[in-house]
Amino acid sequence: MQSESINRPVIFIQGLFKSYGRIQALRGVNLAVQPGEIFGFLGPNGAGKTTTIRCLLDLIRPNQGEVRVLGVDPQVDPLSVRVRTGYLPGELRIEENFNVEGVLRYLNYLRQNKADWTFVRRLAERLELDLNTTIKNLSKGNKQKVAVVQALMHRPELLLLDEPTAGLDPMMQQEVLNLIGEARQAGATVFFSSHILNEVEASADRVGIIRQGVVVEVAETAALVNRAVRRVHIHFRQAVDSSQLTSLPGVKLLAAYEGQHILLQTEGEMGELIKALAGLPVIDLETERPSLEEVFFTYYQSDRLDSKISNSSLSQPQ
Repeated sequence: MQSESINRPVIFIQGLFKSYGRIQALRGVNLAVQPGEIFGFLGPNGAGKTTTIRCLLDLIRPNQGEVRVLGVDPQVDPLSVRVRTGYLPGELRIEENFNVEGVLRYLNYLRQNKADWTFVRRLAERLELDLNTTIKNLSKGNKQKVAVVQALMHRPELLLLDEPTAGLDPMMQQEVLNLIGEARQAGATVFFSSHILNEVEASADRVGIIRQGVVVEVAETAALVNRAVRRVHIHFRQAVDSSQLTSLPGVKLLAAYEGQHILLQTEGEMGELIKALAGLPVIDLETERPSLEEVFFTYYQSDRLDSKISNSSLSQPQ
């Protein structure tokens, strides 16, 4: 691996705009990914994830904005960026009449023969991929394995992965995540989009959420989950007045049974609630932390609401 300056992001995006005719896919994306991290890129279909990744490789060109990948402007030197990057597209289009090994050797040739073929065979074995099979005879899942191998085989400094586990069974999904983790341990930086949010939560150091072409949130994965709404189940030895709890900022009563069992919703840190409970006869307390999926869909539902309001406005008589 070539060493990167600690102060220089591996991916730097500022003010990125991209339109397809009248459709504005990116509306000013700002993002920085640091060396050695696994960064999860989340958003509903059409939010701009794939467009952003393609701009990083100069596969499409933005209308406006600045992009640097591994310190290089991909519009100035796209070959340098692509040789040092492992790219897994949402759908890899490859010659159907080649066998798997032929495709991988051709792609290795395009990358200046940087791959160690012993390592390629090891990857194929771990993914249970037969190198002698013709591409047209592969299932969708096995074609995805080819895409994974070609992205990893030259041990790139940066992995750009668009839905890396799509079409794979759960065991193979986990093996791909293991390979991604091993690549990071070897020094690679990983930037990947996924619809499988629990795998992002388990793998990513940080998460960026893109909504309607704008990155609306970037945070450490654990911090993003921890600062969201929680549910708190409390069992008291005797009935208590819950108003002393619900009067606290960010605390809301969801349900109560005879004053001894209550269900609260809390936002943010729980310090004040814990202090208030210290003086009450608590028998048991259980908190239910939201998943990354719940956090993500908070933004997604907001998107749907905006769309409904917009459509409703358009349907009203002027």
